[in-house]
Amino acid sequence: MASGLFALLDDVAGLAKVAAASVDDVVAQAGKAGAKAAGVVIDDAAVTPRYAVGFAASRELPIIWRIALGSLRNKLIFLLPGALLLALVAPWAITPLLMAGGAYLCFEGAEKVLELVLPHGTPGAAKAGEAAGDPAALEQQKIAGAIKTDFILSAEIMAITLAGVSDQSFWMKAAVLAIVGIGITVAVYGVVALIVKADDVGVALAANPRPAASLLGLRRLEPGEAGRLDRALRWLTQPLGRGLVLGMPSFLSLLGAVGTAAMLWVGGGIIIHGLEGYGLAALGHGVHDLAVALGRASPSAIAGVGEWLAGAALAAVFGLVVGGIVIVAMHWLVEPLLRLFRKDPVTQPVGEKPGA
Repeated sequence: MASGLFALLDDVAGLAKVAAASVDDVVAQAGKAGAKAAGVVIDDAAVTPRYAVGFAASRELPIIWRIALGSLRNKLIFLLPGALLLALVAPWAITPLLMAGGAYLCFEGAEKVLELVLPHGTPGAAKAGEAAGDPAALEQQKIAGAIKTDFILSAEIMAITLAGVSDQSFWMKAAVLAIVGIGITVAVYGVVALIVKADDVGVALAANPRPAASLLGLRRLEPGEAGRLDRALRWLTQPLGRGLVLGMPSFLSLLGAVGTAAMLWVGGGIIIHGLEGYGLAALGHGVHDLAVALGRASPSAIAGVGEWLAGAALAAVFGLVVGGIVIVAMHWLVEPLLRLFRKDPVTQPVGEKPGA
């Protein structure tokens, strides 16, 4: 009886080891796949904060929370089952879909560059129109727009993740996609929440003459009781608060530039690697060789970083070219065709009979 119990415990321990190894393998695969989607993640984190701009401070976190829930719904309810079904039914379609998503990223990045070089539109009038509307309706509109944008970026993240584990079992793919989807959502929207509240934190730090008392919960003490510690910290917290308030606009602009560069780099890189998969490897080899040459020209201490930066920059340049081509095709071919098919028939004047 005892030997049978020990044998059972030994089997349970063996199963536990196998399960632990499987969990470690899933986490490792998720880490590798998530790293490949880093460029899209950067763009996601760069794009989202603008959806909370212009609202009361009390509404910023609820807006980010609702967008995060929408992002999770996009990834886990729609994209994860769709990706698994695609891997089962039409795995050959993963590369073309990745390339189509890469072209979309290039298009978005090139549009932002074009807007920077040749500004158009009347943002002031748009903002005035938005301000005149219902704040609740405007908030709902912004959230819906953010979730739609997230769907595109999330689809690209899940497709990149799926391509990275294409040789794994069905359940490994499902687990990795779920972990990457949840992990990236938590990371992105956690960072976004910190970004949108940084200026409020800055105001609180800059205006607080008793940082130590606030930190230690000593607000009920007499002003002099914690004065020495407050004076010791105030020289750090108040300049830090002013720096956050003054620096956030520039930081958001820098974040937007990084997001644009990431879109072009990731989109261009996806298309280059996709072409290699179809036997058109000359472009990929050329980019790699040039990046290696530029990396070797860098100081030896940063040769690896120089090679990576050169490769990313070359992929971004290619992405900008692709995005420009897509812009021309959209504005000169697709949009005229859409207008042609959507054109309404000539309406009859009221009260006039046909053929009169």
